[in-house]
Amino acid sequence: MAPAITLAAEAPKLSAANTGFMLICSALVMLMTPGLAFFYGGMVRVKSTLNMLMMSFVSLGIVTVLWVLYGFSMAFGTDSGSLIGWNSDWVGLGNIGLTELWDGYTIPVFVFLVFQLMFAIITPALISGALADRVKFSAWALFITLWATVVYFPVAHWVWGAGGWAFELGVIDFAGGTAVHINAGAAALGVILVIGKRVGFKKDPMRPHSLPLVMLGAGLLWFGWFGFNAGSWLGNDDGVGALMFVNTQIATAAAMLAWLAYEKIRHGAFTTLGAASGAVAGLVAITPAGGAVTPLGAITVGAIAGVLCAMAVGLKYKFGYDDSLDVVGVHLVGGVVGSLLIGFFASGKGQSEVEGLFYGGGLTQFWKQCAGVFAVLAYSLIVSAILAFILDRTIGMRVTEDDEIAGIDQAEHAETAYDFSGAGGGAAKTAAVAAAVAGAQSKKVDA
Repeated sequence: MAPAITLAAEAPKLSAANTGFMLICSALVMLMTPGLAFFYGGMVRVKSTLNMLMMSFVSLGIVTVLWVLYGFSMAFGTDSGSLIGWNSDWVGLGNIGLTELWDGYTIPVFVFLVFQLMFAIITPALISGALADRVKFSAWALFITLWATVVYFPVAHWVWGAGGWAFELGVIDFAGGTAVHINAGAAALGVILVIGKRVGFKKDPMRPHSLPLVMLGAGLLWFGWFGFNAGSWLGNDDGVGALMFVNTQIATAAAMLAWLAYEKIRHGAFTTLGAASGAVAGLVAITPAGGAVTPLGAITVGAIAGVLCAMAVGLKYKFGYDDSLDVVGVHLVGGVVGSLLIGFFASGKGQSEVEGLFYGGGLTQFWKQCAGVFAVLAYSLIVSAILAFILDRTIGMRVTEDDEIAGIDQAEHAETAYDFSGAGGGAAKTAAVAAAVAGAQSKKVDA
């Protein structure tokens, strides 16, 4: 009888289909940062529009360079103590082969790293919405550099890096509920507690200057989020990415409707700002959970997030913290809700066999989710507050009160978002138009 032959498992081969799919997903996630810029830019007063756009756009430049130099290595390199990664071959990305595959997958390392780069870019940009109207652009750029280095890169390793403590514990975060949204939301809260409120907070009208711009931004975010979520499975071979795609649409729709229903009952109107905010709340909440829940579970997650986030945005008036564009109320609360509900609604039929409480799995996964959620929340809040405190006491985080009142666009960028000189009629008419706009804004009552 011939000796038995043991066949080794066939090594993964580069998949052109998965590679192309992931490159498209990377481009979609990149589009989310300009989408966020428009979303935030429309929500601020006209005198802060450009600054809000720039606070998102600059992240594209800063984080890209950091990722190449050391960020990718820190987030996904060889684990050290379950807290941080490092791989000297990845520093500068000079020692990565063109067809070298990401371990266990059918896509090149370059594709994985550029996809994750887009996550690293948008996360600090999310924080900026809480700081509208009052932060020096130079201080913000330095904050992004420091925050990405000491907060985002380590947290990404905890959650997604092989050997990271949350990854090894079994915390489920399909696409960034903890690493992105809770991380950014907690950071936003930490910073605003240090730098304080805007001039006129709770006194002056601070309504969005362009709701169409807000809706455009929300639409771009919704579109790009399909790449953000479905792409996080890193391939398209077993249907899990398709489940995530479907659940992303479902939860977002449910959250938007739930927010609008709450808004109608509570305030008597269906607003466009509510529709946009509800959609984003649903996108945030389904981000960690979409690969683990069924479509009906996605409706539940989205609806719960829509209502709770709508309720949470008003807390800033009750507790007195000035979260300008509701980053805490939407991203922190939405991320917490989506992450914790995995412990109840995980079906065991998606990304893994893990079952939540309502599917017979008990509370084991819920407690794991709690560990991930509250560890990231505490770390990001505390470290972000410390970074803001150091910057505020050294170079100063805030513009002067005069510059804030006059408009941060002109003070920090020497530009304005809208030029009325082309309206005709010369300087006098331009001044009259500007005065009319300012007068109309002063008569508005804050939402």
